[in-house]
Amino acid sequence: MKKILIVDDEPNIVMSLEYAFKKKNFEVYIARDGSEALQIAKEKTPDLVLLDIMMPNVDGYETLKEIKNDKNLEHTKVVFLSAKNKATDIEKGLKLGADKYLTKPFSVKKLVAEINELLN
Repeated sequence: MKKILIVDDEPNIVMSLEYAFKKKNFEVYIARDGSEALQIAKEKTPDLVLLDIMMPNVDGYETLKEIKNDKNLEHTKVVFLSAKNKATDIEKGLKLGADKYLTKPFSVKKLVAEINELLN
């Protein structure tokens, strides 16, 4: 069973994604900010982290850097899911090591399909 960590501070987004991924037989973990995400990632070593950028405490960029610097998480894929949709934002996210950068608003169905594709 594939493990996914959803990191977002928007409860509605988290609920819809959690439901969609559980329906597709993913083991789902939830974090509301970057520091919580890092704690869970180190504990559960997810296959993929779905990461928002604009969050309280530790933002998505910093969280990605920490994940990429952790030897135990080097095989973890990271996908940004953000309302920051300027070319410079996308470029920065990919340059920092994100495997994919998706923008909000999004189709849950398409997102789940893209994540499945990325993990297979």
